[in-house]
Amino acid sequence: MKSFKPYDIPLRERHHYITGAVGPRPICWASTVNENGEANLAPYSFFNAFSSNPPILIFSSNRRGRDNTTKDTLHNIQQTMEVVINVVPFRLVNQMNISSTDYPSTTNEFEKAGVTPIDSLTVKPKRVKESPVQFECKVKEIISLGVVGGAGNLFICEVTQMHIDENILDEDGLIDPQKIDLVGRMGKEYYVRANGEAIFEINNPFEKMNIGFDGLPEKIVQSKVLKGNEIAQLAMETSLPDSNEINTCKASLKITAENIERQAQRLIKEGKIREALCLLLS
Repeated sequence: MKSFKPYDIPLRERHHYITGAVGPRPICWASTVNENGEANLAPYSFFNAFSSNPPILIFSSNRRGRDNTTKDTLHNIQQTMEVVINVVPFRLVNQMNISSTDYPSTTNEFEKAGVTPIDSLTVKPKRVKESPVQFECKVKEIISLGVVGGAGNLFICEVTQMHIDENILDEDGLIDPQKIDLVGRMGKEYYVRANGEAIFEINNPFEKMNIGFDGLPEKIVQSKVLKGNEIAQLAMETSLPDSNEINTCKASLKITAENIERQAQRLIKEGKIREALCLLLS
């Protein structure tokens, strides 16, 4: 295990380690205007949602590491305290990338990236029409994290209006992750697409009191076959099956002469967690 203090390595290397390890990061495509009404559009991956009530999004525009200069997004927000945060689906990733270029401050990145500016309802900056979700925001606070190259400027943004393309909604009226088809930022020049088999569901515990690793028999926890991630799915159950459930489950399963743990592993992969637990306890 490589171990070091962050200030013992050069800024560029430190930046790559942080962005390579903390990801994938969602992308904030930030639209702002200056005091003359000139538009700017730029992407930022130091971005996330931090509160639902009030609805708060936060992103950071870092000082450039090469020369310690700041970006138009910071200057514009300091003047107007407004921003529109547009999300980036896969179909817009290359247009988003064009807008990351350090153009002169008078350049209209909407035109450079080939996207359509449309009026917002509560703020001056335009929205990206092609983006499937657009958040109009008032900036509550700007927090400077330093005055040297690489230091961030955090924008605490309160959402004042949300625009959502109905084509990305599921039958419950909520956003379908397959339909929105978002991209995330990784380290170096890498991105990831949140689509297809990359998207999966897990059983979130919330109020349910799961049994945990310490509630499982030692023979399961110490298994040489089952991986930690697979044992964790068993540990998410709220109780161990009793003898009646085990016998009923065994009768319904096609148990072979193969190693029981291998058979349970296949059941876990099929999402049959309770059956796998019964088999292991039989």
